[in-house]
Amino acid sequence: MAIDEEGLEMPGLAVVQEEAARALADMVRDSVRGHSLDQIAIEVRDSDGPVLEVGIAWRIRRSNS
Repeated sequence: MAIDEEGLEMPGLAVVQEEAARALADMVRDSVRGHSLDQIAIEVRDSDGPVLEVGIAWRIRRSNS
């Protein structure tokens, strides 16, 4: 788990969701380059706590040929 202590100010939840989805896509792309992660999530919080979570899980299945 990695925690971003700085954060960003964003004008609304729609913008937050779009930015989190883009960041998640970047993380997934980077993770398939030699890492063994099979799930990634981003939790977005404000001063009161969590407001949004975006995540993805995947499975790679290979045949025995």
